[in-house]
Amino acid sequence: MSDLFEQGMATRRSVLGDAHVDHAEATKSSFDTPFQNMITEGAWGTLWSDDTISKRERSMLTLSLLAATGNFEEIPMHIRATANTGASPQDVLQAFMHVAIYAGVPKANHAIKLAKQTYKEMGVEL
Repeated sequence: MSDLFEQGMATRRSVLGDAHVDHAEATKSSFDTPFQNMITEGAWGTLWSDDTISKRERSMLTLSLLAATGNFEEIPMHIRATANTGASPQDVLQAFMHVAIYAGVPKANHAIKLAKQTYKEMGVEL
């Protein structure tokens, strides 16, 4: 594999955790391997590996963008990742409050509901 892939895999593991990445790797097939390689190199090897901004800030941006664009299915995964990136529940709430103003209250409301549920599953007291 390329250096970009190796860096991406290391960053992906540091953000999402070994259990998540191991599961994703175990369930990939020849059909989705090209996609998994692309996101490992592109999203994780390039974007998430860049140190211009912190992982905490990237978490907040990612969660905001997921909520603003209605891509709710990935919000729990990225809420769980905050345990590794340093974004606090208060940081996440502020990100979703920005979503409410700039992208719509219903999207922020749903994202907050998902965050509360995920934090509860994580044992994080709010």
